Amino acid sequence: MKKQFDIQRKFRFTVYVLLTVSLVVIGLSSYIFTLSVRMVEDSRQKIYVLDNGKSLLVALREDISENRDAEARDHVKRFHELFFTLEPDKEYIENNIREALYLADRSAMDQYRSFKENNVYNQVIASDISMTISTDSIHLDFSSYPYSFTYYGKQKIVRTSNITLRNLETTGHLRNISRTDNNPHGFLMERWRIVDNNDIETIRRKSF
Repeated sequence: MKKQFDIQRKFRFTVYVLLTVSLVVIGLSSYIFTLSVRMVEDSRQKIYVLDNGKSLLVALREDISENRDAEARDHVKRFHELFFTLEPDKEYIENNIREALYLADRSAMDQYRSFKENNVYNQVIASDISMTISTDSIHLDFSSYPYSFTYYGKQKIVRTSNITLRNLETTGHLRNISRTDNNPHGFLMERWRIVDNNDIETIRRKSF
């Protein structure tokens, strides 16, 4: 009877040992698996770049979605700065407009042609007019695609005799496209139109 009890006790001890070892192995395997997944995920967040074939640079890749809002605002701001910043220099105007048109669809080209037909650019050159723009705010709506935006800014028009401040409000939509050298943010403005571009005040310049 005693011998049978010892056998049962040894059997239970063996079962406990095997159960403990199994739990330790399962826990260790889970830890190793979790660590491996994390290492693989971290490796995907890196881009390896050869610097002239000599050194290996590691650049961390940022999640595009985290910066999309900032990129969209900068895209809209940059377009308006290029399109509405004018100096009495034909080449300067053409270069600015050319860069701006890379950022938008045909709606911007139509507005450019309208300005051209109304001799806006010829007047700027002939009358030595300088036009600059400052951004007040940009409202974006990412709840639907393509993303809608409203731009608010102030236009400053400097003439020989006076300075005119003009309100500027435009609306449009943003569509995702491939990034290029001419369009680094990967957005294309669509259905862009000017909502308000009325004078706020005109200040007469002092003559010296």
